[in-house]
Amino acid sequence: MQLGWELKRLRDKAGFTLAEAVDGLTFSPSKLHRVENGLTGLKTTAELRTLLDRYGVEDEEDVDFLVEIHRDSLNRGWWSLYRSVLPSGMGMYIGLESGARSIRAWQPNVVLGLLQTERYARELFQAAKSIEETTTEFVERHIQIRMERKRALTRREDPLELWVIQDEASLRRVVGSPDVMREQYEEIIRVAQLDNVTVQILPMSTPTYRPGANFTLLEFGSPLPTVVQSDVADGSDISDKDTTIWSFSRRFEGLRAAALAPVETPAFLQRLAREV
Repeated sequence: MQLGWELKRLRDKAGFTLAEAVDGLTFSPSKLHRVENGLTGLKTTAELRTLLDRYGVEDEEDVDFLVEIHRDSLNRGWWSLYRSVLPSGMGMYIGLESGARSIRAWQPNVVLGLLQTERYARELFQAAKSIEETTTEFVERHIQIRMERKRALTRREDPLELWVIQDEASLRRVVGSPDVMREQYEEIIRVAQLDNVTVQILPMSTPTYRPGANFTLLEFGSPLPTVVQSDVADGSDISDKDTTIWSFSRRFEGLRAAALAPVETPAFLQRLAREV
């Protein structure tokens, strides 16, 4: 993403269209478009240097900086070990999540993945196993992925800042058994005690706006754009369009204002544990 953003900025500064930028090169305007949007990478440093020459980038420090970013972009993330079981687009999302500085999320249906216990995640996958015709290996590897993703919250350097708003309904839906749910409530309380994690609950009795689909806003820090992932009818959608980010940010702020204060989360979950 960072390399793509820099290349788009340089192309715009040079006044080239996508077609003009790749004229005479070995790849197409559509590939450059995907590179600029962080969807694919340049295969070689030579391709990058050719583009930089075309854009008039002569400062060696600038060139070396971009070459280093390119080399980093070719490194496979830990999730590449699981690529055989990842659905389309999931690898890209995990990559974004791993590189994000902060995440704001709304989850009305289930406990957010980054808060889930291993037992809760297993019960979710097992419940869908016969319907979606997945294998035991698929279930176990996806649980491993989910637990690995949680490590971003406790990593030593720059732990992920997470702000989650859970609809009460998502916490009342029993997954597995009451024991699984009580363990899950305890886990949310534990994780919410981290300085970099905030969890709010939106009670069902609160008459307010609440989107039916979950969404996640991922922030990377300047100069990279904020990205939003949202569930749609046939899968997942990822966008960095300014208008889309603005729209989802407004939704999150509305939900945040209507939800219970973070300090009320432990008592609310303890009450649910007694009622489940």
